[in-house]
Amino acid sequence: MTKSSTSRYICSECGAISAIRTGKCNVCGSWGSIIQDMNQEKAVYENETNSITIRSIDVVPPERIKSGMNELDRVLGGGWVPGGVTLLGGQPGIGKSTLLLQTAGLMAQTGTRVLYISGEESASQVALRARRLGADSEMLDLFCGTNLEKAVSEVNARNIGFFVLDSVQAMRAPDEPGWAGTPNQVRAVAQFVIDVAKNRNVPAVLVGHITKEGRLAGPMLLEHMVDTVLLFTGEGYSSYRMLRAQKNRYGTTDELGIFEMGERGLAPVDDKSALYWNRVDTLVPGVSMTVALEGSVPLIAEIQTLCTATTFSYPRRTTRGIDVNKLHLLSAVVEKRASIPCANYDIYLNIAGGLSIQDPSADLAACAALASAAIGAPLPPDCCFLGEVGLAGEVRPVTRIGLRLREAVRLGFTQAVISSREKNDEIPLGINIFRAKNLIDVIKEFIQYQTK
Repeated sequence: MTKSSTSRYICSECGAISAIRTGKCNVCGSWGSIIQDMNQEKAVYENETNSITIRSIDVVPPERIKSGMNELDRVLGGGWVPGGVTLLGGQPGIGKSTLLLQTAGLMAQTGTRVLYISGEESASQVALRARRLGADSEMLDLFCGTNLEKAVSEVNARNIGFFVLDSVQAMRAPDEPGWAGTPNQVRAVAQFVIDVAKNRNVPAVLVGHITKEGRLAGPMLLEHMVDTVLLFTGEGYSSYRMLRAQKNRYGTTDELGIFEMGERGLAPVDDKSALYWNRVDTLVPGVSMTVALEGSVPLIAEIQTLCTATTFSYPRRTTRGIDVNKLHLLSAVVEKRASIPCANYDIYLNIAGGLSIQDPSADLAACAALASAAIGAPLPPDCCFLGEVGLAGEVRPVTRIGLRLREAVRLGFTQAVISSREKNDEIPLGINIFRAKNLIDVIKEFIQYQTK
């Protein structure tokens, strides 16, 4: 059974397909993003099979291939999957090529033959960086050029066990119209690499550019085609880089990998809590501590709050590292349930160190910091606050309380405030526990403030 495909139009932003050209995409609303798709290939359905019961399928968990970097393996879910294709995106100069070249060198040193395909740099540029990073090896092959068919042919010729394509926007697929980087070409290049990786059962990595909005450039179909999507981020003023999985068919997307960029390349950060906690013992109102979870990694977070009197009818609310709507909600709960006035203050809330928190376990610490700043009484520096706060002012349990408290004990905390509904069997030794039913219990115990 065959079906001939005719010319069609596709949105370069979201990948939506249309039969006619329009000025605006009906799916994502982008203007001027509709281009003609000249793909005239025939869709041939040759591998049609009948349905079968899912229990009759023999499933063998894939054996992971270690990348040589434990931080990267943890984000991937244990390592590269044979036949899996990963898309790595990030800002220009963030360290994508450095990360992959280091990984390629480490895997080559263990005996795996690796192919690094570069469509944007010359051979001398890549080799110079490889020597600086200590990644040069006899088992590491290099191909520089934009001829995708010739580059990928080296995978079969040299018995490659892992290969990198840098980047998907720079290569040009054979027998496909359009310039390199156009949606047709990007899709065809990705499909070509996926076919090779699946047929050879070797892991592959595609490097992708990102737009000024922070999303991966090209059709969104690209992200659906690959098995894993990794995003490499970092601030221009900092040497630290963060690696997250936005999509992972073989693992979780909750893990966070942190690297430090140095002269010898990227190095994993072992003590991640030290990045966001300066261990200052000075008693200052409005400062509280909590333990947030990024995947399986507990991070000590310092929440700083400042309250200043305002004469305007609409007080200002400013946050960094937490959603501003969360601050609106928590300030209303503190004022209504704990009788601490917040409506006459401009409130500024900051997560020290540039950390962003989505974890609801930081609610109690944020409320404690807000109450401390509004009253002007400091909180004890050796105490951390762990709990979700509801609209009724109640303190709710959080996930994996034992892991969080063990991290607090490791870093020298002697007190912790948790929900009265937390289980006793998850509480480690070496820390004093205060169980709170609601915000009033916490404020009376640690701020010595008598509510109305």
